[in-house]
Amino acid sequence: MSLKICIVGTAYPYKGGIAMFNERLARELISQGHVVDIITFTLQYPKFFFPGKSQFSNDPKPKDIIITRKVNSVNPISWVTTARKIKKGKYDIIISKYWIPAMGPSLGTIMRLARSKSTKGISIIDNIIPHEKRFGDSSLSNYFVQSVDGFVVMSKKVEQQMDQFVNQQPISYIPHPIYDTFGEIVARDKALAHLGLDPQYDYVLFFGYIRDYKGLDILLDAIAEGLKTNVNLRLIVAGEYYSDSEKYLSQIDRLGITSQVILHTNFISNDEVKYFFCAADLVAQSYKSATQSGISQMAIYFEKPIVSTNVGGLPETVIHDKTGYLTNVDSNELAQAILRYFEKRPANRFRKEIQKLKELYSWNHFGSKLVELYDKINT
Repeated sequence: MSLKICIVGTAYPYKGGIAMFNERLARELISQGHVVDIITFTLQYPKFFFPGKSQFSNDPKPKDIIITRKVNSVNPISWVTTARKIKKGKYDIIISKYWIPAMGPSLGTIMRLARSKSTKGISIIDNIIPHEKRFGDSSLSNYFVQSVDGFVVMSKKVEQQMDQFVNQQPISYIPHPIYDTFGEIVARDKALAHLGLDPQYDYVLFFGYIRDYKGLDILLDAIAEGLKTNVNLRLIVAGEYYSDSEKYLSQIDRLGITSQVILHTNFISNDEVKYFFCAADLVAQSYKSATQSGISQMAIYFEKPIVSTNVGGLPETVIHDKTGYLTNVDSNELAQAILRYFEKRPANRFRKEIQKLKELYSWNHFGSKLVELYDKINT
């Protein structure tokens, strides 16, 4: 049965993982025969609340998805007009991602006003308890949660956390699908040449927005320790600073690893992503806390092993000594895991296991299971 679906949340012209997820989900649901529209923000974050350089994408506008800018996250009038637009559209499902409590009032109000007996609200929960906690988070999240008919979680960690907020609404665990929107895998030498990097070195990649909870400071210490044994180690840091850059730059200088750390700290456009992953030998996720991570799925798509801290939902996608290594949140352990990888060189063995994971994390599976949740709610 074809359903009419409205996705409310981040999408073009905004950039980042949530926009990419919503657009890719829309394409998948359309391919399954559903009618899908996206309603996104006119204002997502006020400038004082946004830590990056720009919220907007430099990529071309998608031509295959209808995206309407309507929601101002801090203007309640826009919440009401958005809900009216959704009600007028007579959708079967409203889908909204939830990632920070600050979005609770806007998205929760839209859901409350737009839902009906014939229109069900489903939220895909990235984080219900934020990495960077603030006063009032629980109240804002509770407000949002009570506006929704059912939930999708993409890690067991978040599923456990939802017990604090949910009484009766159904929760469906569906693993985060792999991002497959960055083009084909390219040869390592070609990727290194594109980035102007020497192929003789061993490259570790830290990719994505740089926030304190992601533990770049731990990884920098690990690289400094690892260089004592493997002088060919190099760290590529590819992503925009969303926290104070100076402390990381000072740490790099203090550790004496300025020439061993390659910084690409602007936003990486979609057509450039493949070069960073394909140039890397190993992807590092040195998180201090985590739920799930889209970076894991990107690494899986590019068939790259991951060295990761054993926190949150990360162990669900990193299988120790099969698709990468898991360590405690400790720079010495992380250094030893990195050194082990470049000593043992298990790339081919790991790649075979990673290819098996690619089959499990399909968008077709995610879209189908999401519709199954709707059917469960609607009976």
